[in-house]
Amino acid sequence: MCACRGTSGFAHVSCLAEQAKILVTETEENNLGPKVLDVRWARWDTCGLCEQRYHDVVCCALGWACWKTYQERPETDQVRQMAMNLFGNGLSLANHNEDALSVQEAELSMLRRLGVSEYNILIAQGNLSCTYYALGRVEEALYLRRDVYVGRLKLNGEEHQHTLLAANNIASLLKELRHFKEAKWLLRKKMPVARRVLGESNDLTLRMRWVYAETLYEDPDATLDDLCEAVSTLEETARTAKRVLGGEHPLAEAIAYYLQKARWALGARTG
Repeated sequence: MCACRGTSGFAHVSCLAEQAKILVTETEENNLGPKVLDVRWARWDTCGLCEQRYHDVVCCALGWACWKTYQERPETDQVRQMAMNLFGNGLSLANHNEDALSVQEAELSMLRRLGVSEYNILIAQGNLSCTYYALGRVEEALYLRRDVYVGRLKLNGEEHQHTLLAANNIASLLKELRHFKEAKWLLRKKMPVARRVLGESNDLTLRMRWVYAETLYEDPDATLDDLCEAVSTLEETARTAKRVLGGEHPLAEAIAYYLQKARWALGARTG
């Protein structure tokens, strides 16, 4: 459930959880500071070999293990807050969306009550908007995502990865609501930034190009050039995703699926 191939792609979830727990404990006991904690905390959701995030049931299982490890700590404890965030995300990635909603709404309420930084509030709001979207509450998700984007611009600036992610999240919902013109305008503005700042093979860059291609071929006013651009964009994105993530990764599979849809749309137009 990462991008590792062969036998390297297999490990007990309990072993992954124990490794992460040990790294975090060592960081706290030796007072290694927040930067080291951030790096070592990533072992709860990211493979140490391929450096790609876990997905589906493995991410959910690790999120649950993480929450069980730290849930008895006080609400003010940073690690407990991080564990709650990871738990909610894991539930969402495994499509347990009603459960994820309960956790994420409780998390956002807790963070506001504690008066934490705007950075952490924006993360919680962004995660909650994704769950709203998964549950079909699209208008609520869009409203929240616009707030997150404005907050990211103020906090991080135009070129930060979190700002680019917020922009892509808005574009995805605009596409769902069939506001194709606005979605294309936003992505055409942000995609070159993502490709320059993050690189062609970055997960977010791939997702932005995927969403952009969808806005092209799903638009009922799409021209033949639009359909050709959608196919070529997805062909290139699919090759990169397969090379970087492996063909069985959910993102790679999704891009391959939408490439077929774009080809069908183009074939229907050209006969």
